[in-house]
Amino acid sequence: MDASQAPQLQQQQSTSATPQQAMEETIASVQRALALLHQLQQTVSDFKLPSQVVLLERLNGLVTELGVMSTAAQDCHIQIPLEVVNLIDEGRNPDEFTKDLLNSCVQRNQASKGKVDAFKALRKSLLEQVEEAFPAETDAYRDIRNQSTQESRRALQASNLLSNGDLKVKSEH
Repeated sequence: MDASQAPQLQQQQSTSATPQQAMEETIASVQRALALLHQLQQTVSDFKLPSQVVLLERLNGLVTELGVMSTAAQDCHIQIPLEVVNLIDEGRNPDEFTKDLLNSCVQRNQASKGKVDAFKALRKSLLEQVEEAFPAETDAYRDIRNQSTQESRRALQASNLLSNGDLKVKSEH
C-alpha cells in the first residue's frame, strides 16, 4: 500500500469504527506524526543537498499522516475546555487547570459543608428553644419525625436505594 492509499483506507475504516476505535486510531496517528516530525527535524538539522530527496519523502509522509489524522479525528468528539487550550498557548502545564479546578471544587465543597453545618446548628438551637416554650408539641413533633424517618428508611430499603439516591448493587459471589 502506498502513501496515497492510506487516507482512503483510513476513511473507510473510520466510517464503521466505534468512537473508542476512532480515538485509538487518532492517538496512534498523532504518535506516528510525532515520530515523523522527529525524523524531519533530524533531516533538516543535518541538511545537505544530497539529502533533499529524503527531506521531501519525509515531508510527504507527514502530510499524508496529517490527512489520516484529520480523517480519524472526525469521529472523535472531545470537548477541551478553552482554559486548557489557553494554558497550553501560554506554555504552561495543562495539569495546572485540573489542579486549580480540583482546589476550587474542594473550596466550594467546604463552603457548602459549612452552610449545612450552620443550618443544622440553627435547627438544633430552634428546637431547643421551642422545647422550652412548648414541650408537649415538641415531643409530638419528634414522634412524627421519627415515624417519618423510619418509613423513609423502609421505603429506601424496599426500593434498593441508598440515602443519597443511588441504587444498591448486589455483589455476585
